[in-house]
Amino acid sequence: MKNIFLILSLCMAVAFTSCKSDYGTFYEDNRPEVPVTFPGTTTYGFNPYITKSIKDSTTALEFTLSIPESSGRTIKEITKVSAGSTSINAGGVATATYISAPIAATGTTAKFTTSLSQFKSKSAANRALVVAGGEIAFMFLVTLDNGATIIPVQVRVRITA
Repeated sequence: MKNIFLILSLCMAVAFTSCKSDYGTFYEDNRPEVPVTFPGTTTYGFNPYITKSIKDSTTALEFTLSIPESSGRTIKEITKVSAGSTSINAGGVATATYISAPIAATGTTAKFTTSLSQFKSKSAANRALVVAGGEIAFMFLVTLDNGATIIPVQVRVRITA
């Protein structure tokens, strides 16, 4: 009987000291007020991507960034671009140096254009990433007309033979 009382007391103590909410700032999705989408890309529940043949290393890789017209905002520019392996993350976007100057936008869309050969020219590490069957990734720091900044999800390029 003592054991049952002890176990019941411990369970009640744990129940009364547990958190009110299991989710907070660090455990929830941090979705921006204005969502950024990538029209023309493919996704199956994960990061959007495009497919590119390694043989077409000089033709353009193009990503269109778009925000809803109903947001009442416009995209001012793509301020920074981070590029590399699929392990890049939002923490490195603010100091990224893939582009030398911001890319101006028009209205609710902005276009980022590069190529596999340009990607490879940025660093020795990037050269090693461009292989058939591999993936490279890009992340953007987008500035809106009101000065707010958004870092959308990572976009990828799947490289085929």
